[in-house]
Amino acid sequence: MKTISQFLDQSKGPIYSVGPGATVREALESMAQHNIGALLVLDGQSLAGIFSERDYARKVVLKGKSSSDALVQEIMTTKVITIDTRHTIDQCMQIMTDNHIRHLPIVNGHIVLGLISIGDVVREMIAYQKTMIEQLQSYIAG
Repeated sequence: MKTISQFLDQSKGPIYSVGPGATVREALESMAQHNIGALLVLDGQSLAGIFSERDYARKVVLKGKSSSDALVQEIMTTKVITIDTRHTIDQCMQIMTDNHIRHLPIVNGHIVLGLISIGDVVREMIAYQKTMIEQLQSYIAG
């Protein structure tokens, strides 16, 4: 099973983030622009939290707050579960399932390296299973 280090090597994309002082509306606009479901909240280089569609729905919409007035730091998730480059895709799936989360920041010490989503994990697991099936078929066909 692929490690997060291998995943990062193959899918080097930008890290989308927002500062804690940004408005919720600014964060939502960025998420819409990049077609993503969550943003890392960075205070300088440090991970301060994560802001997701779930945070928006539960902490802004349901509480009657204004997206233009509320700040990301007021509603972001601050107790963020993170992984490092030694984790495997399989371990990520287990962590996400156990904690009912859809995004895992990838960190090395205090440095943010990226973010993996449940969609990324599912794609990687399907590719792995496809490869295993092909290898088994090849072995059986001999």
